[in-house]
Amino acid sequence: MIYGNLPPTTIGSSTTNYFDNFFKNGESVSSNVNDAVIAYFQSVTGNADTGTTLAASVLYTALQQKIDPMKLIDQFRKMKPGELNAYLTMLLNVNRVGTSLLGLSNSPQTSPYITRAILA
Repeated sequence: MIYGNLPPTTIGSSTTNYFDNFFKNGESVSSNVNDAVIAYFQSVTGNADTGTTLAASVLYTALQQKIDPMKLIDQFRKMKPGELNAYLTMLLNVNRVGTSLLGLSNSPQTSPYITRAILA
């Protein structure tokens, strides 16, 4: 027996099982769906790299939750930009570990009269 500050390891530990499946290819979408999702997020973000990264995250989450990515995009097109940010945050949090959840930034609109009174 080896004494130390780490618990004894076993071959079937949960960490080993997690990383055994890390590099296996899972489900994928067709190239047309992939291109449509990337194009949508590039148009929303105005940046090619940001749009591609966001599209990859949404596609991964949609596949994990067994949601059709094109139905998501159709729903996203109906939303206002502020609504889209909040919905995307909640969607991406579905597959995240509780210690790394994404947060929302909520900046309430203040009346110009209140702002003027405070600044004056």
